[in-house]
Amino acid sequence: MTMNFFRGVMGGQPAGPQPTGAETIHKLCDRVASSTLLEDRRDAVRALKSLSKKYRLEVGTQAMDHLVHILQTDRSDSEILGYALDTLYNIICNDEEEEQDESEDENAQKQDEDLGVLFTDKFLGDSENVTLLLTLLEEFDFHVRWPGVKLLTALLKNQCNQVQGVILVSPMGVSRLMDLLADSREVIRNDGLLLLQQLTKGNAAIQKIVAFENAFERLLDIITEEGSSDGGIVVEDCLLLLVNLLKNNSSNQNFFKEGSYIQRMKPWFEVGDDNSGWSAQKVTNLHLMLQLVRVMVSPVNSPGATSSCQKSMYQCGLLQQLCTILMATGVPADILTETINTVSEVIRGSQINQDYFASVNAPSNPPRPAIVVLLMSMVNERQPFVLRCAVLYCFQCFLYKNQKGQGEIVATLLPSTIDANSISAGQLLCGGLFSADSLSNWCAAVALAHALQDNLTQKEQLLRVQLATSLGKPPVSLLQQCTNILSQGDKINRRGSKVQTRVGLLMLLCTWISNCPIAVTHFLHNQENVPFLTGQISENLGEDERLVQGLCALLLGICIYYNDNSLENYTKDKLKQLIEKRIGKENFVEKLGFVTKHELYSRAAQKPQPVFPSPEQMLFDHEFTKLVKELEGVITKAVHKTSEEEKKEEEVKKTLEQHDSIVIQYKDLIRDQDTQIQELREQVSTLSLNSEQMQNQIAQQQSQIQQHKDQYNILKLKLGKDSQGLSSSQGEGTHVNGLHSEELSQLREEVEELRRQHALQHTQLSDKDSLINTLRCGAAAAAQTAEGGAGGSDNTELLREVESLRSRVQAQCAEISQLQTERQELIRRAEAVSSVPASSSESSADTVTVSELESRLAAQTTEAERLKEECRGLREGHAGLEQQLASATSTVAIEQTEKTKLQQEVQESKKEQDDLLMLLADQDQKILNLKQRLRDLGETIDEDEDELDARDQFCEDDDDDNEEEDEENND
Repeated sequence: MTMNFFRGVMGGQPAGPQPTGAETIHKLCDRVASSTLLEDRRDAVRALKSLSKKYRLEVGTQAMDHLVHILQTDRSDSEILGYALDTLYNIICNDEEEEQDESEDENAQKQDEDLGVLFTDKFLGDSENVTLLLTLLEEFDFHVRWPGVKLLTALLKNQCNQVQGVILVSPMGVSRLMDLLADSREVIRNDGLLLLQQLTKGNAAIQKIVAFENAFERLLDIITEEGSSDGGIVVEDCLLLLVNLLKNNSSNQNFFKEGSYIQRMKPWFEVGDDNSGWSAQKVTNLHLMLQLVRVMVSPVNSPGATSSCQKSMYQCGLLQQLCTILMATGVPADILTETINTVSEVIRGSQINQDYFASVNAPSNPPRPAIVVLLMSMVNERQPFVLRCAVLYCFQCFLYKNQKGQGEIVATLLPSTIDANSISAGQLLCGGLFSADSLSNWCAAVALAHALQDNLTQKEQLLRVQLATSLGKPPVSLLQQCTNILSQGDKINRRGSKVQTRVGLLMLLCTWISNCPIAVTHFLHNQENVPFLTGQISENLGEDERLVQGLCALLLGICIYYNDNSLENYTKDKLKQLIEKRIGKENFVEKLGFVTKHELYSRAAQKPQPVFPSPEQMLFDHEFTKLVKELEGVITKAVHKTSEEEKKEEEVKKTLEQHDSIVIQYKDLIRDQDTQIQELREQVSTLSLNSEQMQNQIAQQQSQIQQHKDQYNILKLKLGKDSQGLSSSQGEGTHVNGLHSEELSQLREEVEELRRQHALQHTQLSDKDSLINTLRCGAAAAAQTAEGGAGGSDNTELLREVESLRSRVQAQCAEISQLQTERQELIRRAEAVSSVPASSSESSADTVTVSELESRLAAQTTEAERLKEECRGLREGHAGLEQQLASATSTVAIEQTEKTKLQQEVQESKKEQDDLLMLLADQDQKILNLKQRLRDLGETIDEDEDELDARDQFCEDDDDDNEEEDEENND
């Protein structure tokens, strides 16, 4: 039944009237809507697709809703989805593939466009249709994804803003489209590029999203894979998309620069020695690549972003590569022109780039600077007009905010630097200024004016230039020669050329003498100049000459405004009287307004690059329009002012200058006071910080001193026990006569070891004295520093803190004195232990040994006394040093260093005391072992144990008394 139906629709009926296209489409639409079998719906949609081009209006009108319904319901069948998408594309797309008669082309094209917009609006009536289409693009099947991409591209072409709005608010809408660039099928990837081109047109928000979806990385990878400038149409599409993303989008430009993508552009511009036979596609690709560079450094961008990109292009070698193309041979003319424009904007306003460009030489023999070679093209009337404009723009950009370059150009015109054997930039400019070609006159005049722009020094230097006009006649100045050409303009035959030359010279003169009273005086010194200007302004000339009249009025107005009244015949008042008598003030102002009212003036004021449709329209320079805008109002006021008003204005100016100077003085005073207040605040904060640090240090020192006291008490107890052990050992000397000589020698060695350890303890106690004195000195110095740095009424609280620190330090000094007293008592006890005599009942050999030990002990005691005397002397010297230290101001850095040192010493002291406790414990164990060995040898020591117990009891009582004294001292 299905096949019979399609035979009836598509043909094959034997007889009877044939159905029309609209009837067939109606039946197919009913079939799509009513069929329950997927195969029937698929066949009907396929038939609609085949009819959609021929019967576009009927299919679009009747079938669109059914096709959208198919997209919503039959998601499982990729084939019917592909047919539906292709059908929608055919009725929405405006591309007409069928050939039509020439007479019907225009009407048919307009009709197709109207149909495309009509069906696009119908499809976009429900924004969910676009969301549905974005969802379908996630399908990987080629028959769904490719027609979906084409359909969305057609929608964007017809209603870009509306579709962009829907995609922008759709979740992951842009991300889904970016996935097309990663598709392995080139046809989908390439059509995805076309889709993104349409999507990113004029929408900064979408441009940012696309850029942050890693678009730059993907596009540059595709360009590299396709062969860069040697690639095909795909490279062109990638470059067009990059231009869309970067043009007038500062955020994306910054992202492109920060991502180091500028560096990846350098290989694009690598050209060989043989540059002949470039394909049209390569020329197009390279042209777009140069445009991309210009987008990054365009004068319309923010100055900071442009400067940053210019710096990156120099550092990565891109500027050097562009200069290589500039000087290469065989490069096509349009690429060379665009390269010159690109280099112009890369160096514009960037001193380092301008200096590099000045050092570039052309590969000629002998080598010539690139600037000279370019100027030779500019003043050569046989060169293409666009190339000459590009060279002029390059020269202007080289001199833009480049006083060094301006000085170098003017220097080539001065008599002391002229080299007769070489062609210089100044010679080429003078040659162009006075040649027969009016375009060369204008370009040279504008180029020379840029060498003087905002540079008073070079304006004065150019007054020194002398020109030899003919043999036998004296040289004339360049300024005078320019005015001579103006006054002799009637010798030029062509009227248009005459206007262009005179406009160029008048722009040069206005730029030269503006803001330069010396140049104004030189100009007025020639008696013929003022009558010539007044004559030109007062004449009633045609439309073409009005611009010249306006520029003459501007030049005369500059002579009034910047006049220093050094010439008696041409003071400000006399020039204004002359204008009033011969021209009339109103007439003068009206002629002055001819400049800004000219139609080409506003065009030149829009952008710095000189772009003109034809040489005849090349009249105004961009920088000159700024000068006119600046001077027109002030000249009008200056002409209308009387002498009394000028005097009053001068008085007001002087008063304002005096007032400004007073204000500046007060500002400087306030600035100094602010600086002082800031410094005082920093000092207060520093002192507060120091106070906190010292409080922390004192707390730490207190805890360390308490630990030392505890350890000291422990050591005192251990030393008391050791002394009692040694006394008992010496008292039992009568019982060791029967000891084996070998055991006696061991006992003597152990006694000697105990004495050495005693000496070591004595040394360590001396070190503790030094540590305690150091702690006291550090605390005193910190207190003195805090006291010395707290001057002023605002630091009273800091002084209170310092006083509390002093009291704490004094308490610590008292504790240190107590520890020293206890140390002396310990030394006394140790000496008492060492002085116990040996038993007279030992053998003669033992007596000799004991005598030797006693003599050595006496020597050690003497040495200890000597060390005490030295300690006293050191203490006295230390007291003097403390007085000197109290008068010096210690810095925070020294305090921190002392703190670190003290901490290290405390740690070392703790470690040494732990080792000493270990040694004393070992000694106790050894004494017990010795007693046990004496018992083993048969010696009776029971009688002595009572004596030892009594001594122990005595020592314990003694220790208790000492502890009570320590507690009282602490209280």
